[in-house]
Amino acid sequence: MMVMFTFITYVIYLFSKKIYTKISAPFLHPLLVAPILLIVLISITHVSANQYLQDSKWLSDLLGPATVAFAVPIYKNLSTIKKYLGTILISITTGTLVAIFSTFLLSELFHLKHDFVVSILPRSITTPIAIEVSKEIGGLPTLTTVFVIITGVMGGIVGPSVIKWLSIKTPIAKGLALGMGAHGVGTNKAMEYGKLEGVFSSLAMIFAALITLVWGALLIPFI
Repeated sequence: MMVMFTFITYVIYLFSKKIYTKISAPFLHPLLVAPILLIVLISITHVSANQYLQDSKWLSDLLGPATVAFAVPIYKNLSTIKKYLGTILISITTGTLVAIFSTFLLSELFHLKHDFVVSILPRSITTPIAIEVSKEIGGLPTLTTVFVIITGVMGGIVGPSVIKWLSIKTPIAKGLALGMGAHGVGTNKAMEYGKLEGVFSSLAMIFAALITLVWGALLIPFI
C-alpha cells in the first residue's frame, strides 16, 4: 500500500509539473494542482487522510535530507558568502521578524483563534523546520504545512514581479529575496535566474529557518 501511494503521488506531481511547464499559469503551479488531484483521488477511493499520510510518510521524511543538500552549493561559494555575511544576516533577521509580526498583526485583525495563530507564525520557513517550530510553540503541524506551501507558492508567483517592479538587479539581492519570501519554491525560482541567485536563495532559506528557531524559543511564545 505504501509503495502504491508513494508512486501515485510521484506520478501526479510529475504530471502537474509537465502541465505547468507547458502552461505557466499561476493557478497551475504543481504545489497547487498536485494536492488538489490527490484530495480528489483519496476522496473517490474512500481512503482516509491519516492512512494516506502514514503510507506516504517517507516522502515527507525526505524533506530533511533535501534541505541539507542545499549545503553543497553554499560550500562551493563560501568565499562570496563570507564577503557578504553581515548583509545576509541583517537582511534575513529583518525578514524573519517582518514575517512573524505581519502574520501576528493580520491574525489579530481577523480575530483568529490562538491555536490557528501559532500554527501559521512559522509559515515563512522551510517545511521540516516550520513543523518543529510549530510543535515547540503549541501549533498544529498539519496546518503549518498548509500555510508554508501557500506562502511558498504565492512567493514564487509574486516574487519575480516584485523583483522586476523594484528593479532589483544583483544576483545576491534576488536570491535573498526569493529564499526569504518563498523558501523552497523561491529557491527553485531563483535557480532559473542563475547559479548565484540559487546559492543565495538556499542560504536565505537555511538562515531564515535557523533564526526562526531562535525566535520560536525567545519571541513567539510571548506575542
